[in-house]
Amino acid sequence: MSKLKRIVVKIGSSLLTNNGRGLDRTAIYEWARQIATLHARGIEVVLVSSGAVAEGVVRMNLSERPKKLPALQACASIGQMGLIETWWQALIQKGVQSSQILLTHDDLAHRSRYLNIAQTLNQLIDWHVVPVINENDTVSYGEIKFGDNDTLGAMSATLVGADLYIILTDQEGVFTDNPRTNPDARLIQTERAMADYLFDVAGDGGKWGSGGMLTKIRAGRLAAMANCPTVIASGKVENVIVRLAEGESIGTRLTTDHADRLIAKKQWLATHIRMAGTLIIDDGAVNAITTDQKSLLPVGVVEVQGDFEVGDVVEVVNAQKVRIAVGQVGFDSSQAKQITQKHTNEVLAILHLTDNDKAIMIHRDDMAVL
Repeated sequence: MSKLKRIVVKIGSSLLTNNGRGLDRTAIYEWARQIATLHARGIEVVLVSSGAVAEGVVRMNLSERPKKLPALQACASIGQMGLIETWWQALIQKGVQSSQILLTHDDLAHRSRYLNIAQTLNQLIDWHVVPVINENDTVSYGEIKFGDNDTLGAMSATLVGADLYIILTDQEGVFTDNPRTNPDARLIQTERAMADYLFDVAGDGGKWGSGGMLTKIRAGRLAAMANCPTVIASGKVENVIVRLAEGESIGTRLTTDHADRLIAKKQWLATHIRMAGTLIIDDGAVNAITTDQKSLLPVGVVEVQGDFEVGDVVEVVNAQKVRIAVGQVGFDSSQAKQITQKHTNEVLAILHLTDNDKAIMIHRDDMAVL
């Protein structure tokens, strides 16, 4: 615990809303007590809280979560009022000030806005304020939407340089199989976040949430790229936040090592969910950027999809459409389509360039290999 300076705690809708029956204020006040305990010990806490849409559903006496976007956004607007008020009251009673931060993916997709948000969060933390972060569901749609707060929590952990990311859910952790249908399923206590088999054992989300274990695994991998381990545990365990901060083995811990780290810019690239376009590359290019750690050259690009500008973040996939990397592209989509499968000397001639360094589709320094 002496090594922990800063943690991010994400609490899901199924816990916060008592399985759809309004905000569980008793549980919220208990989590606030635990957060205050850590604050008193000098550990800084950033909270990512779901529950706005679910609370709006309850306040409007709806029988289920709406499916149409305007209704979802309206529920988020209504429910966010009660959600943030409850957190503020719960924390202030324990002597801890809090603030509200509402974000969309678009806020973090632009480097300058990303850095500005990081500065604001760090200022709040320096003032010993607990930021309460949630997706801005009232305005989020399509390409500016995170899609789940597990991912938002991982991106927040990257933003503030957290030492630990805690995801509290209604399940004990990650199991080898679905424990609800397989009595022989066992809890995975510790595993590398990058272990691919974890995706095979992930399940679906519940009625009142939008995540599921799959998004938590993805979030753990994303946090690992920033050298931040993740713990997925049940929020119903007594004193769970404090006990996890003390290093107790509860739930599933997803670890990271040196090989999983990325430099700051590559962390930012890796957090992108919505891509401006897609580059399909051949096997030789896959080997060049993954094994040889080289830049992506036009000669290795088989097909260009999407409409993007220079500097936009695009995904790089192999022939089987499996994502290999993401990166900031060196050409707009029109230029990129002209130079696919062309050697450097041909690229220079087609685009009237004179510098070989300008004939690179994605430079290795602007690319995060996944």
